[in-house]
Amino acid sequence: MAKADTANDAAAETIAQALCAIETPEEARAFISDWLTCREVVELAQRFEVARLLNNGASYVYVSRKTGASSTTVSRVSKCLNGGTGGYRLVLDRTEKGQAEADAKAR
Repeated sequence: MAKADTANDAAAETIAQALCAIETPEEARAFISDWLTCREVVELAQRFEVARLLNNGASYVYVSRKTGASSTTVSRVSKCLNGGTGGYRLVLDRTEKGQAEADAKAR
């Protein structure tokens, strides 16, 4: 394994452990606010929205227009969504399930 790969793995592990320590949405917002710049938050939220739309069957053109994401970003997210490690799908499934449950409770 190359040094860059090892460093990347160690960095990803550090971030994963930090994220796993978060217990509530309020804690997550506090961590995000301290950790990321406003621009980084917007960019990550945009990528997540791109993934959500693609996961729901939207076309690349629609996703790009709706989110303002570049075609490169849409393509990159699609590649991860369809051939990555499954992280996007895992979180999308969990958040969509949670939203559906919240909607059902509100009725």
